Amino acid sequence: MTKPINPNIELEKLYGANNYLPLPIVLVKGEGMYVWDDAGNKYLDMMSAYSAVSHGHCHPRLVKALQDQSNQLNVISRAFYSNKLGLFLKKACELSGFERALPMNTGAEAVETAMKAARKWAYTVKGVHHNQAEIIACRGNFHGRTIAIIGMSTEPQYQAGFGPFPPGLQVVPYGDIAALEHAITPNTAAFLVEPIKGEGGIVVPPPGYLKACAAICKKHHVLMICDEIQTGLGRTGKLFAYQHEDIKPDAIVLGKALGGGLLPVSLFLAGSEVMNVFTPGDHGSTFGGNPLAAAVGLEALEVLIEERLVERAFEMGEYFQAQLKKISSPLIKEVRGKGLLIGIEVNSSRYSGREICLKLLKHGILCKETHKTVIRLAPPLIITKEQIDTVVAALEEVFAEINEVA
Repeated sequence: MTKPINPNIELEKLYGANNYLPLPIVLVKGEGMYVWDDAGNKYLDMMSAYSAVSHGHCHPRLVKALQDQSNQLNVISRAFYSNKLGLFLKKACELSGFERALPMNTGAEAVETAMKAARKWAYTVKGVHHNQAEIIACRGNFHGRTIAIIGMSTEPQYQAGFGPFPPGLQVVPYGDIAALEHAITPNTAAFLVEPIKGEGGIVVPPPGYLKACAAICKKHHVLMICDEIQTGLGRTGKLFAYQHEDIKPDAIVLGKALGGGLLPVSLFLAGSEVMNVFTPGDHGSTFGGNPLAAAVGLEALEVLIEERLVERAFEMGEYFQAQLKKISSPLIKEVRGKGLLIGIEVNSSRYSGREICLKLLKHGILCKETHKTVIRLAPPLIITKEQIDTVVAALEEVFAEINEVA
């Protein structure tokens, strides 16, 4: 019997650009750890919108902050001051230990801001000759989708058909300290790095890698910028993932969970030496730092700390990985990650990661593959042990089903 065509899916296919391949499910409601589809089916969310919903769906405090502010003042542009932005920036700086913050909307915008800051810092502080600044990133990175950012990508599809790309961008192998030092020149402005590669397959670098990178950058007067858009704000069991190695980079970029799963909110945070390169008119955003976003962002930070979601991510992450590693299946190549950013790399010529995710969908588990062979498990930080057990049991059943027909 042919499955009836879902009109919502057909509308997206008919009128939307073909730049995504979603799982065939239409979501209409979310609450806490769960989402519901248009047929009333309930699912445990193991994606949390790529870590944007770390607080859980429709967190009451965040929804209230959104509603309260939306009834007062929403968007005014940065042509004027508001009574919300300063409080948000103050909280972000106090929690992170950085002196200044520049608000944007999406994570990609925050990365672009970081790149602009690094280049201008190179010219005005380091003394690099005009238009010669270089930025180093890592192979397999994912920092966003803009023209400049994909110029640093090593994923062929991300670049195909979109060149030419800006000069001064280069990549080195992830986890290779010697390669980083070898790539640095007098023109190097910054090293942009993910503490854990997210889209790259939940890849954790060797122990001591970030600490060694920080030392190399300091030695050569190069800014170390950590992309904490996916790994930051408690996701890995620390407020920021770089804290696992007890370092402090020169700057960080935040996004995703900063908006509480309700709005796009991002920040570039750095010390005054870096941030002071900007003067009025150098950089901006009509929506960046708007009162609505600032109110939600502030509440998102306060909920994160007051509800101890960072500590919870560490505890539940330890338990989750331990339970996953008990699953006995020849299909599992590796379980890796930190906190509640976990990847299961599968070794199967019969089933792709997407096919496994489709099977999990039938068990009420919502997740998504990355790089075709890695099942990403990044649930809201409010997940319980009982919910983890439910996910593990579903995974065991799916892997058993696959083994029977393999």
